Amino acid sequence: MTEHNPITLHWFLPTYGDSRGITAGGHGSGFLTGSRPADLDYLTQIALAAEHNGFESVLTPTGLWCEDAWITTAALISRTSKLKFLVAIRPGQVSPTIIAQQGAAFQKFSDNRLLVNVVVGGEDHEQRAFADYSSKEERYHKADETLEIIDHLWSSPEPLNFQGEFLSVDDAVLKEQPEVSPPIYFGGSSQLGIEIAARRANVYLTWGEPAEKVSEKLDRVRAVAAQNQRELDYGIRLHIIARETEAEAWEVAQRLLDQLDPEEVARIQAGLARSQSEGQRRMTELHGQGSAFSAGAGARTLEIAPNLWAGVGLVRGGAGTALVGSYEQVAQTILRYRDIGLDHFILSGYPHLEETYHVGEGVVPELLKLGVAVKNHENRRSAKVATPFISR
Repeated sequence: MTEHNPITLHWFLPTYGDSRGITAGGHGSGFLTGSRPADLDYLTQIALAAEHNGFESVLTPTGLWCEDAWITTAALISRTSKLKFLVAIRPGQVSPTIIAQQGAAFQKFSDNRLLVNVVVGGEDHEQRAFADYSSKEERYHKADETLEIIDHLWSSPEPLNFQGEFLSVDDAVLKEQPEVSPPIYFGGSSQLGIEIAARRANVYLTWGEPAEKVSEKLDRVRAVAAQNQRELDYGIRLHIIARETEAEAWEVAQRLLDQLDPEEVARIQAGLARSQSEGQRRMTELHGQGSAFSAGAGARTLEIAPNLWAGVGLVRGGAGTALVGSYEQVAQTILRYRDIGLDHFILSGYPHLEETYHVGEGVVPELLKLGVAVKNHENRRSAKVATPFISR
């Protein structure tokens, strides 16, 4: 029998606002907005709910459409005690020495609760708004050089002189190295993205596709990692709609779908069609760039694999699929993904506050009943699935 590491569950911090409907926009299709403002008190509620429910970290996005990830998560350090922060950064926009300083300071003041998500930026026009006029290929190479510099600064007290194709530093040094170097999470579906991730990442990330497509991608990454004499962990980014019964979960998916305006779907899909991201292209292919949607459509017409729903991606750029089903069904689907090599599950749901409890009190006990070890839940009983205390 194959030995598996415990799976690690992460949550998402919606620093653009939250909503009871699918938050539209992102990745070239416009601004993400929510009906619940992303003020510090509300983000604190989400962070504390994630901490209470045993999530390892919260992924905090980067982009024009959200608050700055460093400032936001730094503000949450003292409001939490165990929760880690998976902070998204865009190499090439900021000096690698400054990024290394930020990471070292974050580790010092948070008691080593930083994880780093590398985002190269999929859209040239958004990068130009940040005064970055490089091509996507150049951004990948900048990320490669940035991570090489940061790795040295976090691990060695020796001043660094580095002359790369895109970046150079002279006598770069930190006041002190972090006690723990923050792990690097990195996604990329293009061949170049896979090559850089295999060389620099600790955890390779993918968006949620059917298991067979994910497995094919992971095999490609493993092969390149092996060429670099490296072994990675693997993670997946998914939304989640889990309820006590299958019918209840699909009722929620149907309600979310019924809120969508076909004209808005068409507008957003037109924007996403211009995306330079290979991962985004793969996401929009799952629902035929919106062609699988029409007013009054049943939610299950967008079920692209058992308990995997493509409805979120009709209006949201980036991660566009959700696990939908009973707590038991969702746990079984997570198990299927675990069996192809995924250890990290970065989840989110609408609204993000309430949905943490459906995972923590509903899905996690079912995972434990299936014999799946879940990090931060080692001592929790798995005999009975608790009924979430939140209102439906």
